[in-house]
Amino acid sequence: MNLRKRTKGSVEVHTSALNDIMFFLMLFFLLASAVVNPQVVKLLLPQSSSGQQSTAKKAVTVSIDDKFNYFVDKKPVTVEGLQSSIEVYQKAAPDMTIVLYVAKNVPAENIMVAYDVANKLKLKLVLAVEPKK
Repeated sequence: MNLRKRTKGSVEVHTSALNDIMFFLMLFFLLASAVVNPQVVKLLLPQSSSGQQSTAKKAVTVSIDDKFNYFVDKKPVTVEGLQSSIEVYQKAAPDMTIVLYVAKNVPAENIMVAYDVANKLKLKLVLAVEPKK
């Protein structure tokens, strides 16, 4: 007597669900590697093409005109008094942002004075720009 089946069964592995799982794992590791990388430079850049300025709730404006005069909220200050005048505003709002308005022909040396003050006080500094036309 022959008790064997005449048709052999086929073995199949369905991998369509595995594709979705692999995609989500790849996406997770891609995002995790971008966050963990310490070589990433974080910058606060203004949006010049949209014409919108930074609308920080707690901000102080520092301006440098063509004659290299410094102003803090439209009040003239000396280069030496720049840090002390910003410290007054920082006492009221410790996590404020400095918005820097600079004339076009001001050299980078004068701009770096404001950056140095912001770094000493551990404040964020944003350079204001005009929107593109």
